[in-house]
Amino acid sequence: MHIMKVISRLMDYPTAELQEHKDELISSIRQSRVISPEQREALVDLTNNIYDRELMDAQEIYTGLYDRGRSLSLLLFEHVHGESRDRGQAMVDLMAQYEAAGFYISVRELPDYIPLFLEYLSEGPDIEAREGLADIAHILGLLSARLQERDSHYSALFAALLQISGQNVDVSALRKRAAKEERDDTPEALDRVWEEEAITFGADDSQEACPSQSASLAAAAAADLPLQADPIHFVNASKTPSSTVQQ
Repeated sequence: MHIMKVISRLMDYPTAELQEHKDELISSIRQSRVISPEQREALVDLTNNIYDRELMDAQEIYTGLYDRGRSLSLLLFEHVHGESRDRGQAMVDLMAQYEAAGFYISVRELPDYIPLFLEYLSEGPDIEAREGLADIAHILGLLSARLQERDSHYSALFAALLQISGQNVDVSALRKRAAKEERDDTPEALDRVWEEEAITFGADDSQEACPSQSASLAAAAAADLPLQADPIHFVNASKTPSSTVQQ
């Protein structure tokens, strides 16, 4: 689904490459008919908000949201099992689903990184993409609510995904819940995390450090965004790998 690939790009870390192709992003958004006119304009506003400013400023805003604390983590399973040890096998299962569809992660991201997952869904039939989003609708709603509480334009991404999923999630109720949550991105909160987390030595535990959800999270694969000849997070074994942005 074309618009999901655009949303994946906008949810990822801001880059000079995408800044150069901002008009293409906006054109793709405006051509979409799977989200409402109001939602399309919200995505256009977000795109302008990101890429009409100095890139370093946009990147600082991004890291301030997503890289401090866990409440806005872009790892799906963080919101399902937290630090549960169940997550290891689920990561293996999700990776196996990607590989079964002919996709291999070509960047250093965990399998449940939401932009990567969206890109995967965007490559498949629309009905399967909607089913994949429906499986994580509550997480999308919670992230949308938390971003709204922070007056962030990024909330438009998750609102659009909820609309595509067709799921009736009460974001207003989730926002009331979010309003009562203690912020986890303050210096004091971050210091507490450093104090509480155990120090580990030896092999890399990154696979173990990511929570899990059911294997039904993913669907299957094949479509293209004019912006990119091939997916940016995956190598598709059925195509010639390419990272070239079409001019």
